[in-house]
Amino acid sequence: MSFIAELWMFLRVRKKFWLLPILIMMVVFGGLVVLSQGSAVAPFIYTIF
Repeated sequence: MSFIAELWMFLRVRKKFWLLPILIMMVVFGGLVVLSQGSAVAPFIYTIF
Protein backbone atom coordinates (compact mmCIF):
# COMPACT_ATOMS: atom_id res chain seq x y z
CA MET A 1 0.00 0.00 0.00
CA SER A 2 2.92 2.36 0.51
CA PHE A 3 3.66 2.12 -3.21
CA ILE A 4 0.21 3.46 -4.07
CA ALA A 5 0.55 6.28 -1.56
CA GLU A 6 3.99 7.16 -2.92
CA LEU A 7 2.70 7.06 -6.50
CA TRP A 8 -0.19 9.37 -5.57
CA MET A 9 2.24 11.79 -3.90
CA PHE A 10 4.39 11.78 -7.04
CA LEU A 11 1.42 12.48 -9.30
CA ARG A 12 0.16 15.25 -7.04
CA VAL A 13 3.51 17.01 -6.52
CA ARG A 14 4.68 16.78 -10.13
CA LYS A 15 1.23 17.62 -11.58
CA LYS A 16 1.21 14.47 -13.69
CA PHE A 17 -2.51 13.77 -13.41
CA TRP A 18 -2.64 12.85 -17.09
CA LEU A 19 -0.86 9.60 -16.15
CA LEU A 20 -3.75 8.47 -13.96
CA PRO A 21 -6.05 7.19 -16.78
CA ILE A 22 -3.14 5.31 -18.33
CA LEU A 23 -2.31 3.62 -15.03
CA ILE A 24 -5.95 2.74 -14.39
CA MET A 25 -6.32 1.14 -17.83
CA MET A 26 -3.10 -0.84 -17.31
CA VAL A 27 -4.47 -2.19 -14.02
CA VAL A 28 -7.81 -3.08 -15.62
CA PHE A 29 -6.19 -4.91 -18.54
CA GLY A 30 -3.79 -6.66 -16.18
CA GLY A 31 -6.71 -7.81 -14.07
CA LEU A 32 -8.48 -9.12 -17.16
CA VAL A 33 -5.41 -11.11 -18.15
CA VAL A 34 -5.08 -12.60 -14.68
CA LEU A 35 -8.78 -13.47 -14.46
CA SER A 36 -8.89 -14.99 -17.92
CA GLN A 37 -6.07 -17.43 -17.26
CA GLY A 38 -7.69 -20.84 -16.92
CA SER A 39 -11.26 -19.69 -16.31
CA ALA A 40 -14.52 -20.32 -18.09
CA VAL A 41 -14.77 -16.60 -18.79
CA ALA A 42 -11.68 -16.59 -21.04
CA PRO A 43 -13.50 -17.08 -24.38
CA PHE A 44 -15.79 -14.15 -23.65
CA ILE A 45 -12.93 -11.85 -22.67
CA TYR A 46 -10.98 -12.75 -25.80
CA THR A 47 -13.91 -11.79 -28.01
CA ILE A 48 -13.78 -8.25 -26.61
CA PHE A 49 -10.39 -7.74 -28.21
